[in-house]
Amino acid sequence: MLEEEYHKPRVLPRHLRSAPDSEGEFSYVLREATPADLPHVREIYNYYVTNSTVTFDEEPMSLAAWTTKFALLERLGFPFIVAEAPSGQLHGYALVQPWKDKTAYRFTVENSVYLAPASTGKGLGRVLMVELIERSRDAGLKQMIAVIADRGAEGSLRIHRALGFEETGRMGKVGYKFERWLGIITMQLSLKKWRRPE
Repeated sequence: MLEEEYHKPRVLPRHLRSAPDSEGEFSYVLREATPADLPHVREIYNYYVTNSTVTFDEEPMSLAAWTTKFALLERLGFPFIVAEAPSGQLHGYALVQPWKDKTAYRFTVENSVYLAPASTGKGLGRVLMVELIERSRDAGLKQMIAVIADRGAEGSLRIHRALGFEETGRMGKVGYKFERWLGIITMQLSLKKWRRPE
């Protein structure tokens, strides 16, 4: 997420602050999320709940809720990946979840990518999105949907467009957060047709 997307910046917990490796370079490995990652995933996500309009959640998400979500995604075989720094801290995460509850939608998923605030602006969002798309396609999923706030999420819109997502609709004033009305932009990607960018 972009710095300008934050609503009211606050002091970050130490494990969310960027810590370069020994050479001062931004580095990470991508791997599957584990239950041990969930407290860090929760902290990353809750930062955006509290400080931005990129999510319409208004209350921080509990560890119990994340544990339930993790179990669901694992049962469904849906990708949930993290970017881990050499220090062990998480730079960000990416996952897909069911688009709708009805079973006919079972091959369509909604994506979600969040970065620790100190890890933004380094190209990691795009890397996570590409990996998420490839893993989703390999899992047999067919369509990926993005639901993006119409204000404050310009970086997300750019990444989705660059990776081939097409805008499929807009809805105005469907959310109310921080005493202002917000709309959404929906975007869609056919996983069958997608090719990794050069």
